[in-house]
Amino acid sequence: MYLLNEWIEIIRRFMDAGGDVLWAIAGLTFLMWTLALERLWYYKFELSKDVNGAIGTWEKREERKSWNAKQIREKLISQVSLKINASLPMIQTMVALCPLLGLLGTVTGMIEVFNIMAVTGGGDAKSMAGGVSKATIPTMAGMVAALSGVFINTYIKSIAERESELLEDHLTTDH
Repeated sequence: MYLLNEWIEIIRRFMDAGGDVLWAIAGLTFLMWTLALERLWYYKFELSKDVNGAIGTWEKREERKSWNAKQIREKLISQVSLKINASLPMIQTMVALCPLLGLLGTVTGMIEVFNIMAVTGGGDAKSMAGGVSKATIPTMAGMVAALSGVFINTYIKSIAERESELLEDHLTTDH
């Protein structure tokens, strides 16, 4: 219990040193990773049900070469592809927002530094240090969050593309 309280205190001090923008970055990162983990959960446990349903619907058709059949095939592929790609644009947007929030933290931290310089005449380096940390910590946190998001987003997109192509391959028009 002591170790947990110590870690909580370390995290609280870090978040206080980064300012309010750091909390926004943390919330955005949490939401981004929640959506990413949801996608991984879907691919692991739910996707096969949707794919099997589409394949079953297609296999029930006796005729698969007409224009109508091809349109039904496209509809089945589109329906499953929509489910496969759900949340991907939102994750990509969050990845792009993380460094922008980091820059917002830089700007607000520098405004605090300039405010302290105006009040003290620029001679009090110790009081300016808080503003400098509020300028640099969110920038670093935004970049780290964006990098982690880029990696998971790339991984998820590759799974989505592969699964969509596999579905197209399974819905054959040969008989």
